[in-house]
Amino acid sequence: MDRPDAANPFGDFTKMLEQFKLPGFDVPAIMEARRKDMEALVQANQTAFQGMQSLAQKQADMLRTTLTELQSLTGQLSAGGAAPSTKTAELIQQSLHKSLADMQQLAQAAYQTQAESYAVIAKRVEENVQELKSLLQQQKK
Repeated sequence: MDRPDAANPFGDFTKMLEQFKLPGFDVPAIMEARRKDMEALVQANQTAFQGMQSLAQKQADMLRTTLTELQSLTGQLSAGGAAPSTKTAELIQQSLHKSLADMQQLAQAAYQTQAESYAVIAKRVEENVQELKSLLQQQKK
């Protein structure tokens, strides 16, 4: 049994449909449109995956930075041997503000990734509409 061609997963299906000559249906054009659909989905998935990788990297960077800051703060407190001061409270407040800003950046990164993935899909939907209009106009001629 022949193995399917990974580069053209629609090859066998196209050959089968071409055997049946259907009036008014341009099988190669239909199959080309479906191939483009798959390419758009692959591109959207790649964009989403890259966004998730970026998000994970930012989270790791934030964790590393926070741990470094806490280590520094702990070292300062233990070196002083005194009760926590207003400086300590300010450092904690600054750390919280920075964490909130980082969380906002993560939310923006996630939103951007979703917007880019949606744009790829929306573009392909628009192309499908144009291709369908073109096929219908060809049939009228």
